[in-house]
Amino acid sequence: MDKLLTVKEVAELLHCHPQAVYRNKEIPRIKIPGVGIRFREEDIKEWINKGSSRNCSLLESFSKVELALDRYDRLFLGGVKMSHKGKIWNYPFGSVYLRLTKTGKERWYIYYRVDGERIRKAVKNAQSRADALKVLQIQVADAFRGKYGFKREEKRIKFMKFADLYLENSKPNKKSWSEERYRIEAHLKPFFGELELKSISSLLIEKYRLKRLKTGVKNSTTNRELALLKVIFSRAIDWSFAVENPVRKVKFFSEKDNLKERVLTLEEETKILEVSAEHLKPILIFALNTGMRRGEILNLKWDQINLSKRFIQVENTKSGSNRVIPINDVLMEELLRLKKLNENSMFVFLNKSVRTAFENACSRAGIDNLRFHDLRHTFATRLVEHGVDLITIKELLGHHSVKVTERYTHSNSDQKKKAVDILSQICPHGVHTRKEDRMEELTTHSFLVN
Repeated sequence: MDKLLTVKEVAELLHCHPQAVYRNKEIPRIKIPGVGIRFREEDIKEWINKGSSRNCSLLESFSKVELALDRYDRLFLGGVKMSHKGKIWNYPFGSVYLRLTKTGKERWYIYYRVDGERIRKAVKNAQSRADALKVLQIQVADAFRGKYGFKREEKRIKFMKFADLYLENSKPNKKSWSEERYRIEAHLKPFFGELELKSISSLLIEKYRLKRLKTGVKNSTTNRELALLKVIFSRAIDWSFAVENPVRKVKFFSEKDNLKERVLTLEEETKILEVSAEHLKPILIFALNTGMRRGEILNLKWDQINLSKRFIQVENTKSGSNRVIPINDVLMEELLRLKKLNENSMFVFLNKSVRTAFENACSRAGIDNLRFHDLRHTFATRLVEHGVDLITIKELLGHHSVKVTERYTHSNSDQKKKAVDILSQICPHGVHTRKEDRMEELTTHSFLVN
């Protein structure tokens, strides 16, 4: 005999309000005299499987229920919390939270768990908490279906074809599009290309990772490729070509050992500026005094520079947001010189041939293992050494998080020694003897021993 479910059990199964189950006449049901409405478990599974599109019955049911959001909150809301990032509404099946962007625009997010895994997503185009709440219910319902075997039917497509579809639809929105295309064409397609998306498992991705490592690539390179693969599967889920993301179960490599801590010393700076080509020298001065990336420097225009107020407006950045960098005296002198030379040009730097000139300058100066990006690292490290706080350095570098800034700032041995010596200066009187007294004690001790 088929198992019969109550209205409450079906509502829990669909993660919706019981009224939604009553009102949605599409849900197959039976009426038992003296008992009420019941649902055959097999009928419910079959009905769920028919809802293969993203406009699944859960959303339709919720939208048809004439239940105001405040009343829904009274029934299910577990609480509202304020954090340093925004406001959070906690429901039994997940959370909805609101954050403000740097421009003051509201952005809605959802949070829930699947088998202990934390999942956070931005709800694009959501205009209200009600919109985000509907998406949260859909996501949780889909995860539930996948866990218990009655998944919505996915479209069949090979990785090769879907990768092309991904690139076609992401090109207008990504500055790294050409880099992603290279990784897909050179590495991901040769390995996964002929396979259907649903046949790509976590085990297969582990094999791909090991194969890449055997070719000698770094952990960070492999991680970037897996991160791209993870994004591709996320899009496949959004577009109903997949029901789960196998990359979520693959652990990424640690990149701590890959961090390079190369900082240009003042002596090396003097040497490299002395032997640099004429067009390269001002570019190096710019990098060391602004922390700007190579592309940001080479594409800098005069209309981004305000000489009277002494600041640079950095645009088209990697993070996508503009930032302002003050002009110090060294940079001001160099800019005034360049203005006389290039006053008729739109760009500050006319000669953009940097790579070969930089390598030749390093060779002539006898400097090894120095990348142009290390000049940005040097800029940040010198500011730390002179007591500038990480928040200010973060703003100058244009990072979204201080965590990223910390990768560019490393204390040297002299800094660490000075930091520990501070303790001897602030200790209470009598705990440590004066340096002169301590030396006298050591001398006396040496005399007695001899």
